[in-house]
Formats: sequence, structure tokens, C-alpha cells
Amino acid sequence: MDRGTVDKHDVTLTVNGRTSTVSVEPRKLLVDVLREELGLTGTHVGCEHGVCGTCTVLRDGESIRSCTTFAVQVDGAEIRTVEGLAKGAELHPLQDGFWDKQGLQCGYCTPGMLMRACEIVERNPDVTHDEVREGIASNLCRCTGYQFITEAVCAAAARMKADSAETTGAQA
Repeated sequence: MDRGTVDKHDVTLTVNGRTSTVSVEPRKLLVDVLREELGLTGTHVGCEHGVCGTCTVLRDGESIRSCTTFAVQVDGAEIRTVEGLAKGAELHPLQDGFWDKQGLQCGYCTPGMLMRACEIVERNPDVTHDEVREGIASNLCRCTGYQFITEAVCAAAARMKADSAETTGAQA
């Protein structure tokens, strides 16, 4: 290898259902690939140390910090970002919940909060207020004490459960 060149690796990701292959340096972070290579700027960069959670995305259904994850580490993975929540013009119940319950605040932490909340409610449709508070504690919101966000997630979980029951004919 020439000292002036950097070895690149092909990384294949399925992001929000769409598969893409990008050629990246080994040090390229997932958040940078999402934003710069794939044009998905909904994932925010906050502290760049994995502390604040604004960069949270789902990797194979589990929330991860995209600012501390190298893109080469997620080669072959399914990634979900905030752009993958809505279905066209129809907002995801979590997005509706954040809107209805005023959980948006300034909006900077919102994409990370939504993705963390997505993991929480998909794993536990019967999530309680305390479980939501504990679950989102890993993401920082500098605007509030998390009350509106917690209410939004609980409202979304109830709606998702009711929608699922309606679809399957089960009782919510």
C-alpha cells in the first residue's frame, strides 16, 4: 500500500429496506456514512462520544450509537433510521405521539429518542411509564425532564397495541 492512499472496504447495508454498497475507509463512522454517503441526514451528530444518543439508530432491531460504530462493523446489517419510521405521508405512531404530546421539544434529540423508543415498544408493547423512563435514560434531552417524551412513547405503545389487535382480531 502506498503511504498516501488509504485502503477502502466495500460495506453493504440495508438501510430502511434499501440495500446499498459503499466504499469506505475503515475509520469511517456509521453516522457519517448515513449522512454523507446515503443522504440520510435525520440521524443527528451530537457529542460524538456515544453519550447523548442523538445518533441512535437500530441495527438488526437493537439500538446502537452510530457515532461510535464504524461502518465496517455493520457490514451486512439491517439499519433503521428515523427516515424509515413513516410510511410515506403517514407518520409512525411514535412520531404522532411525539407530535400530540409535545415530545418534540427543540427537536435535536428527537431522531435518537424515536429510534430508542422504537426498540422499547417493539420489544414490549405493554411498556409502563417507568420502563420508558428507564429505557430512554440513555438518551439526553436538554429541554425537559422527559415527561412529554415518556407520555408520547406510552401513547404510541397503546396505539400500536390497539392497531395490532385490530389487525389480528385479538383484544388489546
